[in-house]
Amino acid sequence: MRETEIGIALPLWRYGARATAGQAAQAELDWSAAAEQAARLLVAGQVREALGQLAAAESEQRLTVLQNQLLAELTDDVDRRVKAGDLAPADAMAARAEWLASKAQEAEAAQRLRGQLAQWQLLTGLALAAQAESSKPAAFELNDAHPELQLAVRAVERAQRKLAAVQVQRSDAPELGVSLRQDRPGQGNPAQSSVGVALRMPFGTATYAQPRIAAALTEVDVALVQQQRMRDRLTAELELARSQLRAAEAQGQLEAQRAALLRERAGHVDKSFKAGESPLPELLRALNAAAQAEAANERQQAQLRLAQARLQQAQGLLP
Repeated sequence: MRETEIGIALPLWRYGARATAGQAAQAELDWSAAAEQAARLLVAGQVREALGQLAAAESEQRLTVLQNQLLAELTDDVDRRVKAGDLAPADAMAARAEWLASKAQEAEAAQRLRGQLAQWQLLTGLALAAQAESSKPAAFELNDAHPELQLAVRAVERAQRKLAAVQVQRSDAPELGVSLRQDRPGQGNPAQSSVGVALRMPFGTATYAQPRIAAALTEVDVALVQQQRMRDRLTAELELARSQLRAAEAQGQLEAQRAALLRERAGHVDKSFKAGESPLPELLRALNAAAQAEAANERQQAQLRLAQARLQQAQGLLP
């Protein structure tokens, strides 16, 4: 006697379970896309900071080169006047000492620039720095399209969809079974075949779903709290970036005026020195003060561009 039975069981969707599961899956996809945009904004912030530091290093290196050239020309002029008997040899020594100090500053600035270029290449993979991004108008109100804020919104939506899915699927899904059975009694009796249909309905499993529902509710509460904290943090960062930009603009105007005045003064002292009316130490002090003011102005302009980039970063704008 032989008995053969083959069957298959198919799970059935409860009412609304399929639509809820689809919405939960879509919420996961939306959250993944928002997480990608937030990560892109984070990388953009690192690139903006690196670009600001690189721009400052380039400005400093360019100013040291110009200062070195100016002092080299002054040293040659002093040497000629010393040979002609117009100046004392001590003046030539003082001019050459200032020139050597400027060469040391140029080498130090070049080394810092190489370090910033290496960090830029490590971060971006680019050998040369990209052009600075154009200044985009950034509002002073928090934009709801901010990638980090959108990520928090998607996290809340994902948690809510998970909760809805758990609430719909409180118990195990029912099953529809279909089986084919064949009996061979043997001893010459004919075989008997039958088809069976079964419906399995689980009962008493809703209690076991309570821990999952509680966990889903907790996830929703945590996501809501994180969303509010994210909004508060982004609002504070935007206000800080706005105040820093205003301070940088005001300080930039002052540094530009100071550099222009000291540059003009150094030009007058240089004319007076060539006419034999001013001593060399006074000219060197004027040139040094003008160079320091020009360097401070360049640094402040770099800080201003960085403050503009930080405001765009706080607004959530991608370069």
